[in-house]
Amino acid sequence: MRSRDEAIEVLTKLFRNERLRVYKNSFQVCDSTSLIMINLEGEKYIVAAGEGDLFEELKGEMTASGYKLSPLTHENRLILNRFFEWTVPAALGKDTATIGLGDRLGLASAAHIMSLAGRAVKPVLAQQSKREMDLTGRSLDDVLDDVSFAVFREGYKGGFGADGDHLKTKDEVEAALSAGYSMITLDCFDQVKPLANLGNIDLESSYRTLPEEKRRYYEETYLDKSYPVGSLQVLMDERDYLVNVLLYHPVVEQVEKIYRDCLLPAGREIDYEISLDETLSPTSLTGHFFVARELQQRNIPIVSMAPRYVGEFEKGIDYIGDLDEFSRYVQEHAELAKHFGYRLSFHSGSDKFSTYEIINKWTGGKFHLKTSGTSWLEAVKVIIEVNPQLYRKMHHYAFKRFHEATSYYRVTADISKIEDITKLSDEDLKSLMNDRNARQLIHITFGILLQAQENGRHLFREEIYRTLKEHEEDYEKALVKHIGHHLDLLGFKRDLPSGEV
Repeated sequence: MRSRDEAIEVLTKLFRNERLRVYKNSFQVCDSTSLIMINLEGEKYIVAAGEGDLFEELKGEMTASGYKLSPLTHENRLILNRFFEWTVPAALGKDTATIGLGDRLGLASAAHIMSLAGRAVKPVLAQQSKREMDLTGRSLDDVLDDVSFAVFREGYKGGFGADGDHLKTKDEVEAALSAGYSMITLDCFDQVKPLANLGNIDLESSYRTLPEEKRRYYEETYLDKSYPVGSLQVLMDERDYLVNVLLYHPVVEQVEKIYRDCLLPAGREIDYEISLDETLSPTSLTGHFFVARELQQRNIPIVSMAPRYVGEFEKGIDYIGDLDEFSRYVQEHAELAKHFGYRLSFHSGSDKFSTYEIINKWTGGKFHLKTSGTSWLEAVKVIIEVNPQLYRKMHHYAFKRFHEATSYYRVTADISKIEDITKLSDEDLKSLMNDRNARQLIHITFGILLQAQENGRHLFREEIYRTLKEHEEDYEKALVKHIGHHLDLLGFKRDLPSGEV
């Protein structure tokens, strides 16, 4: 197989009596070994021809024609990583826009890469939170395996990140780093204690539990001190000061501890993001300033921070809130982030179409935005189209288990307003994915559906995967269109030569 055309011709003849798809962009030559990825009867393989170290190391079965069929295993992924550096995730830094493209099923990353062609934005392709992996039954290695093979399949050499997303503990961070992840998103929810109902006396009492030396330092640095930040003037009065110290002192301590104990010893560049977004109330400007300045003083570099924004960034639907207020909020917080040398990050950023122009405007096109569940919803659309009976079963089960799923995700869906699907034709089922309540119902119950079992057998998992694999190209087309719509509205039109990112 000296060329891609020859490889396609050879394989078409070799497997002429079997269902075959050849991924033409995957053709690679390394020394004396030629490789190309195929889909044979619904299973993917890398076909290797030739000789040399790569050919010998890849695990697989030899065909009668002298080719090796190598399955997409973890072991083979690690071998590819050693021979093709561009299949390994890397830190992307803070000087460009990046988009997180989470893939709950492990089937979407190739289409995610296709959607990026010709656009000036970098992808974080591996992005699964600990919560999502628990719900889907996947591991850090599973997620990265699927992404690396998708990168190889598409011959994508533009660089991609892998995000250990919403991690909370040292053990979780170390596991992600050990697996090769290039980005860590530290979820600081556990460090932020609710203070909304505390009066001034209670605040003062809680504040006095801090060491005197620490209190003296904070008072001299922040209490009634005014700091110019671009066009802003940041000032903390006594109550604001007490609230920010009590809320964010534990955050800063945790961020520093993880950096010193985990990221520094890793000995490689890591994109470090701080997540404050899963709190009950928006992050104040002074609170953001306190965290940012403390990290700067402690020499802890971060690439992005995700505050809790005004309004609601709920799963699967557009922004809920006053867009003018959101615009003012992003403008101020973007100015803070720029002053301290990192970007704003936007979580649950998929489908927030009304906010994208605002985000691009005030960040100057440099931000990080995370998507994940929207690709699952596109998969569900394909299922509705080609296997409506499967969707009906999923819908009924999700409806019964919806309130269980709300313990994981905060949404305002009213499922009593969803049309009774027993009264809908198969054709009319498609309209459900345009209904915000039905979208959120299916969005947040993904893990329950994938894990559902009866008598030791999965109720939906195998049929979901079988359906999507059989209609792989339909799913890819839907994703390229949908993610492309996100990128267009975010300001990343296809203005580069085809294939460049």
